[in-house]
This record gives sequence, C-alpha cells and structure tokens, in this order.
Amino acid sequence: MTFTRDTVLDPEGRPHGRDVVLHPGAVTVVAILSDRRLLLVRQYRHAAGEALLELPAGTLDRQPDGSMEERLSAAKRELNEETGYRAAKWRELATFFTAPGFASELMTLYLATELSPDPERRGLDPDERLVLEMLPFAEALALAGRGEIRDAKTLVGLYMTDALARAGEVSELSPE
Repeated sequence: MTFTRDTVLDPEGRPHGRDVVLHPGAVTVVAILSDRRLLLVRQYRHAAGEALLELPAGTLDRQPDGSMEERLSAAKRELNEETGYRAAKWRELATFFTAPGFASELMTLYLATELSPDPERRGLDPDERLVLEMLPFAEALALAGRGEIRDAKTLVGLYMTDALARAGEVSELSPE
C-alpha cells in the first residue's frame, strides 16, 4: 500500500487536503459446500481489536513482471490458502470500493460452489493466523442480522448471496 496526500479544489476553488491509501485491489469469496454450509475464517484484526468472522479474502499479488494478479486467479488462490478447498464453479457477483472515503481498494466478490478439499493446499501466508469455520448459510445470515458479523465484505457477500438465492439464482441454496 502507498499513502498519499492530495490537494483537491472544492467548487469555489478552495484547496483541501485528502489523505488516500492506494491499494492494489482485493478479492473475497462466498464459498458454499453442497450441504449448504458456508466457509468462513475467524482471524484477529488489529485495527478492530478483536477476532472477526469473515469470508476468505486477500489482496492481489504483484507479478514478477510488475503487473497485478488476475482477480479470479487471486480468488482461487485465497480460497485454497485460507480454507484448503477448491471450487469447480465460479461466478463473479460484484465489484465494490471497501472504504472510498480514504482508500482506493476495489474488491471483487465471487461465489464459489462445487467445492472439494484440495490435497495440494498451498497453506497460509506466514503472518496469517486463521481458524476455518463452517456454518450453515442460514446461521451465518442470522449472525449478520444480530450484528455478530461486522466485517463489511462479509456482510455484502452474505446479503447479496441471500438476495440471489431468494431469486432462485443460487441452486446450492434453493429450497429442498
């Protein structure tokens, strides 16, 4: 990440300072098992001062040639690293800014289904300490509704997936 201090002009031409975090972008994954459980990770977040329950996610990596990692490749990598699973079916759901008031981070949300354990799991980054939790999708949605899930990307992923499921667009969550 890079931090900048920009000067912007308001409509009257007066200058104002803006601090901006330049971010390479990120991905997050709603990963649903065939039994309707959702893969989540619990990890301590220093800025929040607590362990949060979140969707698997991560920052795009810079490639050896200087380019940024392709978003779907990053989503597949993060799902594997953080959960030990891979998905046969991927669907891009949305791309959104996580904190546009001060950061340029653009996050892409994916739905991953037809999951299976990956015997060639890459493993966590050296600084990551995660606990994998598998919750029924309905239970995760209830936790969000009670304010027990407070991570923004996870809330976006849960509520967007629920809306799609109600519209019949997520077969893994269709009524049995």
